Amino acid sequence: DLRRSSNMDSGAYVGSIDQGTSSTRFVILNHDGNLVAQHQLEHKQHYPKSGWVEHDAEEIWLNTKKCIAGALAKTKLKPKDL
Repeated sequence: DLRRSSNMDSGAYVGSIDQGTSSTRFVILNHDGNLVAQHQLEHKQHYPKSGWVEHDAEEIWLNTKKCIAGALAKTKLKPKDL
C-alpha cells in the first residue's frame, strides 16, 4: 500500500506537473486518485522556421512555479501536504 510507504508519510496528497507543448499544468490528487485542484498557464510558441517550434525555458520554469502556487492556493494546502 503506497500510503504506508515511508516516502508517502509526509503528505495526504500527490502533486504532478504536466508539461505540454503549449502549456504547463499542476494537478493535486488525493490518494484515491481524485482531482483536488489544478492550475494551468499557456506559454508562448516561437516559430524560428517552418515546421519548428521553440519555447523559452525560463518562461516554462516561471509558469511551473506559478501553477504549483496557484493549485495550492485553490485548496489552502501547503507544500508539506503533498
